[in-house]
Amino acid sequence: MDIVDLFKKGGPAMWPLLALSILSLSVIFERLWFWLRILSQEKEIVNRVLDAARVDWASASEIARQATRQPIGRFLYAPLSLPKTDPETFRLALEATAEDELAGMRRGEKLLETVIALAPLLGLLGTVLGLIQSLRSIRIGDLGTESTAGVTTGIGESLISTAAGLIVAITTLAFYRLFQGIVVNQVKIFRRAGNDMELLYRQSPPDLTNTTPEKRVIPSTIIRESPRDNLNSPRKKGRRPKLSETPELPPESDLSEPKDSQ
Repeated sequence: MDIVDLFKKGGPAMWPLLALSILSLSVIFERLWFWLRILSQEKEIVNRVLDAARVDWASASEIARQATRQPIGRFLYAPLSLPKTDPETFRLALEATAEDELAGMRRGEKLLETVIALAPLLGLLGTVLGLIQSLRSIRIGDLGTESTAGVTTGIGESLISTAAGLIVAITTLAFYRLFQGIVVNQVKIFRRAGNDMELLYRQSPPDLTNTTPEKRVIPSTIIRESPRDNLNSPRKKGRRPKLSETPELPPESDLSEPKDSQ
């Protein structure tokens, strides 16, 4: 008996079960791809940022900025992107970003919970409908005769929907628990990385005013001398005055002391 025949014999409840299984598989494959990309690079990003922070906060900020495609990169870059921070602001930035990233990691869990709850109920509903249809054809006078053999066959076929619902629910529940375990592990990783980052901050607070991407490199074309520098520049201090600018001296007779009038 192939799958198509089982699907047809399962009754009308097999169609919503098919829709639930497609939704569940789509979420499962999407989450598997999401976690494979994260778990393969997460530890490396944390180690690089923390190692750079022990030496130079500007390098750590740049490494975290380049890793913002990953949740751990956005988590570590959040406090480093602030122009001015204090220990309390540094911690609040880490906590707020961690909540947002962990909420994104739990995406799809509600849909999986819905499939886990509905799939067995739909399978049971299909079984009940199949039993009702099978028992309708039973007559009291036919009990114990060969005519009731078809009824037992119909009852067996009506249990197909229950089995299908249980298979969908069990498969979804297994991956749901797997993803929950990964999220719990992520909470520990985020907490450990945040504590290490905050400890380094308290030991040697960085000057983050010039570590933002916009202020990290100042082009030489926008550097201008201030008016005060122009007035006190060596070139203008050492230049010779023009003849027209030389002040006229009074006559020599005027420079001598005035004689007493007779």
